[in-house]
Amino acid sequence: MISDALSALLSVLPEVPIASSQATGWDKIQLAHYRQPPHTLPEISSPYHTICINIGGSVLLEHVVDGHIKTIHSETGDIGLYPANFKQSVRWDRETEFLQIYLEPTRTIAVSYESFGCDRIEIPPQLTFSDPLIYHIGLALLTALKTDGIQSRLYAESMANALAVHLVSRYSTRERAIPDFVLGGIPRNFQQVIDYINDNLEHNLSLTELANVVKLSSYHFAHLFKQTTGVSPHQYHIRCRIQRAKELLLTKNMTIAQVAHAVGFASQGHLNYHFKRLVGITPKAFLRQ
Repeated sequence: MISDALSALLSVLPEVPIASSQATGWDKIQLAHYRQPPHTLPEISSPYHTICINIGGSVLLEHVVDGHIKTIHSETGDIGLYPANFKQSVRWDRETEFLQIYLEPTRTIAVSYESFGCDRIEIPPQLTFSDPLIYHIGLALLTALKTDGIQSRLYAESMANALAVHLVSRYSTRERAIPDFVLGGIPRNFQQVIDYINDNLEHNLSLTELANVVKLSSYHFAHLFKQTTGVSPHQYHIRCRIQRAKELLLTKNMTIAQVAHAVGFASQGHLNYHFKRLVGITPKAFLRQ
């Protein structure tokens, strides 16, 4: 599991993460938010693609790769991309704050196969570069983790797909080994997914679980779902929960907290947040109207 890679990093860092997704049930991707004092990280490698995003200030990094030293001045927003099984040690000269994203290589392989007709892919390491999309994906994942906790699983998997597409499109070398992949039309049984979501509002659904309903890969499914509904599976799931919450508030003798639990929100505050975001008012104000 990806959480194993996160655990391995924790064992060699002096400070525990400020926040991490280890306990959320995220699949294919994990995130950790760190603030670390000056430190030398011994040579390690991960079986997962690792992206490090500097969200602190300027810091001097000393990377040692294959015995060669490369010194880099990293600024806020700079990114390091380390592909699976890439070995290096790193030293930094002052307190630094960063996000670490772990992405399963199977995600990039699947994207390469389905989108570009390639089944052999390589992502070269890049010690420092700037990419606003990756930076904002990292911040979006952190916000989802802090705001939604275990309810953020579907959103995280959607972001894993978006990140995999971006890495494969922008930073990989690909070798075509199959004919061009042609994206098919909307499955006739797509309504089964909508019914499945509405029948399981109280559950923390995963992208893989939804894709299996129509026998598609998670990437292909997420693309078709947004093409069909105009929103991601995660956002559609939230909207269905809010719609059901409105019905329960109007027709059932339930407290707002009970309604929140019935439709799968972690707390009344979690319901209030999404209800006001989508409806424009709080559940209490909705009841008054």
